[in-house]
Amino acid sequence: MFKAVLFDMDGVIVDTEPLHHSAYHQMFNDVNIDVTDDLYASFTGQSTYEICEQLISHFKLPVCPQTLVDIKRDHFKYLFENDKSLALIDGVLDLIKDYHSNGMTLVLASSASMDNINRIFKRFDLDQYFKAKISGADLEASKPHPEIFIKAAELSEHKLDDCFVIEDSTNGIAAAKSAEIFCIAFNSPHSEGQDYSKADVIIENFNEITYNKLSDLLSAV
Repeated sequence: MFKAVLFDMDGVIVDTEPLHHSAYHQMFNDVNIDVTDDLYASFTGQSTYEICEQLISHFKLPVCPQTLVDIKRDHFKYLFENDKSLALIDGVLDLIKDYHSNGMTLVLASSASMDNINRIFKRFDLDQYFKAKISGADLEASKPHPEIFIKAAELSEHKLDDCFVIEDSTNGIAAAKSAEIFCIAFNSPHSEGQDYSKADVIIENFNEITYNKLSDLLSAV
């Protein structure tokens, strides 16, 4: 039986993608670049810094990555503070409470900056349920590199075999499987164009993976 769950954040716990989309596209306009939908979709699960590095390389921009990061984050902060409609993904709070009340260890492993992670956790009072949080922005390599989930498992203080990941992106799933951790793909309505083929299980609703259903889930794989 699993002892720890490693949660992605964007698209799994909260849908900040519309805010990120607006913030990125405002930044694109600021530096006068035209980013296609396909190129933008390929960034899902990566850190802002790595995305900005790719933009500079792709468009040969005469700026450093941190300049683009700062522009984007300023836009995001404004949108976050002024968007009252931002809400948790349907069913995820019940799932978090279910795991926590059954003694599971919860760790947040997100490519978002720690500032953004903390904003979300404060807004929705989530710190009480999680043992630890880790940001891919603070690591040398972000998803699809496995480092974030390996470190998240270490923070849980459980073996890799005792952990599982909940992800919604191609890069996140690749990171989990590269770390050799069981991965559940949440087919989020907010994460279009992602490849879930490498996941161990694909779900449409968090009711499918409540604590009492995890044993049945494992036996069916």
